[in-house]
Amino acid sequence: MSNGIIKEMENMRKRVLIACEESQTLTIEFRLLGIEAFSCDIVPTSGPHKEWHLQQDVIPLLKEKWDAIFAFPPCTHLASSGARWFKQKQKDGRQKQGIDFFMSIANADCDKILIENPVGIMSSIFRKPDQVIHPWMFGHKENKATCLWLKNLPLLKPTRNVQHLMKSLPKSKTDKIWYMSPGPDRARLRSKTYSGIAKAIAKQYYSII
Repeated sequence: MSNGIIKEMENMRKRVLIACEESQTLTIEFRLLGIEAFSCDIVPTSGPHKEWHLQQDVIPLLKEKWDAIFAFPPCTHLASSGARWFKQKQKDGRQKQGIDFFMSIANADCDKILIENPVGIMSSIFRKPDQVIHPWMFGHKENKATCLWLKNLPLLKPTRNVQHLMKSLPKSKTDKIWYMSPGPDRARLRSKTYSGIAKAIAKQYYSII
């Protein structure tokens, strides 16, 4: 049996949980590399593979054995962009719920964990992120500061810096997240993982999980 086939068989035994992902953007990238990845969210997947999606609360799944967990917890009550509503959210308990959920993932019994969230209160409540990335580091001509908290994983390396191509573009193009119109799908679209970032995560981490 060739070394390539043996390596593929070893990879297929690796199980990865993609927490709080309904799009399956990262799940699919890991699957393409032979990793048994599963997306998980309380809503149905908008991706093409329902058989890879676990529609449920992710908390019970954190107790299972995973080779790695990649998580995108909701930022609604944690991001600095919503600071004007913090007092009310602290009063009614919504912010504490968001913090507790984030920390449930951070404290999961798993050797390798990546948690993604925008700039927000977890930098002081938990710890400063290991890394702050932007989509323009991975081929997307957009600004969106994104924090990564890493456990036993190296820093994510930029793959295609296109920041210089953004100078002549209007803010409505480079900051589409902030200019996005209100609507029922706004939160889902704003939280969707950029394909360039998903590819980088999968390709750079699959061989070490």
